[in-house]
Amino acid sequence: MDSDNGGSTQVTASVARRITPGREHEFVGWTDAGIALARTFPGFLGGGWLRNSRISDEYYVVYRFADDQTMDDWQRSPVRKAWLSRGEGVAVEYATHRLSGIEGWFEPQQHRTEAVRVVGAPPPRWKQAITIWLGFFPLSLVINYGVIAHLGDLPLAAKTLIATLINTPLMVYLVLPWITARLHRWLS
Repeated sequence: MDSDNGGSTQVTASVARRITPGREHEFVGWTDAGIALARTFPGFLGGGWLRNSRISDEYYVVYRFADDQTMDDWQRSPVRKAWLSRGEGVAVEYATHRLSGIEGWFEPQQHRTEAVRVVGAPPPRWKQAITIWLGFFPLSLVINYGVIAHLGDLPLAAKTLIATLINTPLMVYLVLPWITARLHRWLS
């Protein structure tokens, strides 16, 4: 897979496909061609495919764009539509998952669809909320006591601005990755 740019608005799509028997090599070539086409579109951050280790005719295609708009541009493009039409009869798409925003902070969990495991579904929102709170509450306390309490008579809006400028990058780059790694089993 290609590397990403670390932005917070990235969008990842995971597409599960069943391959027509005997057409596996054709599917791989067709998929690689699709990823090569997507690579020419603005905002493309990477992509690839995975084969299910237990079900030989099941593959997952994963690709990422910088944001919803660039992914939508790719998905609606005549280039993609032409590429999809060349793949008719090679494979059948049966599930698609799209992750963006806060969902991308959580490790994908296994999701059952027609007795097939599909990767890409985020944990339930209530688990996401608890996980975020577990990081946000203690970090907010530390920032409020360690920084905000020493800012004197600064207006509330300025104090809030300072707190969020400190909290946001710490949450995104340190706290949430650390917490989600420790809660991986529970989130899955």
